[in-house]
Amino acid sequence: MKLSPFAIIIIAALLAVAAWSLASPLPFMTWFLEVAPSMIGGGAVAVAYFRFGFAFTRLVCVLLAVHAVILMVGGKYTYAANPPFEWIKDAFGLARNHYDRLGHFAQGFVPAVVAREVLLRASPLKPGKWLFFIVASICLAASAFYELVEWWVAVGTGDDPQTAIDFLGSQGDVWDAQWDMCMCLIGALVAQLTLSRVHDRAIARRISPDSSR
Repeated sequence: MKLSPFAIIIIAALLAVAAWSLASPLPFMTWFLEVAPSMIGGGAVAVAYFRFGFAFTRLVCVLLAVHAVILMVGGKYTYAANPPFEWIKDAFGLARNHYDRLGHFAQGFVPAVVAREVLLRASPLKPGKWLFFIVASICLAASAFYELVEWWVAVGTGDDPQTAIDFLGSQGDVWDAQWDMCMCLIGALVAQLTLSRVHDRAIARRISPDSSR
């Protein structure tokens, strides 16, 4: 299967951002831990397309690209020291850098649309309350699992505490894991409340016989 010009543009843009992100003063392992989810997601999208012929809608592709950029920016600076959010922190007298909150909101917002599309196109589920609930539950479960991954990484990098601190980005907040899951859930709910109709139309165009890939 050939890639469309749209897909090529998205991939080229992400590779450019990845190169910029990798040119970072941070240790490579810290960068890798922050950016790894985008690599895994990109690999899953590629397998779905080339192995199973499942082409996501352009809406999902754009959202995935935006999420990948958020992760790559986090990989360049860490979530706790993102420069624009440092300025916001200082300007408004905030207690912490909130780029981490944005990242976890995206962790729910984008996967919610991805999960919604997979369920609508590959299962008997239809738009409605059950789909809404299941998508939100998937996102919350994924967020909880990611918090476990952060814990395992922190334990596994005991000889390199700075890597664990940079990756966790808790900034001294004892409730950071709970906030992360809460922001993910909010993102999943907001995505479904705001994009469901647009997404339904995008899916209809994607699966129509005369639609182009």
